[in-house]
Amino acid sequence: MSTDEPVLGDVSDQPRPSGAGKSIARGGLLGLGTVLFAVTLGTLAGVGTFTFGYGKGASYLSNDPKSCINCHVMQEQYDSWEQSSHRHVAVCNDCHLPHYFLGKYVTKAEHGFMHSLKFTTQDFHQPIEIKPASKRTTQNSCVHCHKDVVHGLLQTPKAEHTAGSDVPVVQQDTHSCVHCHADVGHAFRGKS
Repeated sequence: MSTDEPVLGDVSDQPRPSGAGKSIARGGLLGLGTVLFAVTLGTLAGVGTFTFGYGKGASYLSNDPKSCINCHVMQEQYDSWEQSSHRHVAVCNDCHLPHYFLGKYVTKAEHGFMHSLKFTTQDFHQPIEIKPASKRTTQNSCVHCHKDVVHGLLQTPKAEHTAGSDVPVVQQDTHSCVHCHADVGHAFRGKS
């Protein structure tokens, strides 16, 4: 057989349908985009899984106060809680999270993300400071546990309640419990 003779099934000399080259090129780009998306998604999932495991992320879903010291900046707060009068009756979640299901887990997620971000980027104030929203949560927690004692001190004319809770929302003009009881949850924190 000579090289000049056409080989049976050889389509190199046959005309191509119009648009055939375009679909191959588009398929190539679509394939590249798909691969890049899959690699990016896989990388994010891998880094997220590693970080969640390394940072003991599952422990934050528990009620164990030791999970709060996974982050080194919380050791002082944990140590002061261990010396406090509340160590036998309240854990971190009891004071620092809302007492209704949705609020508790939304706040946990928000705090977890912000704590991870601030700790990872080393962008946090030392000593750490409680934010205004968290101050309101701790105040509401004081009222939640001590409502029988403090109900007369609350200035809630409309008796507003948080969704899913029977505890009145503490108004802005109510005295802060930790103003006088600064070392109840964290011993020696209010004394400088």
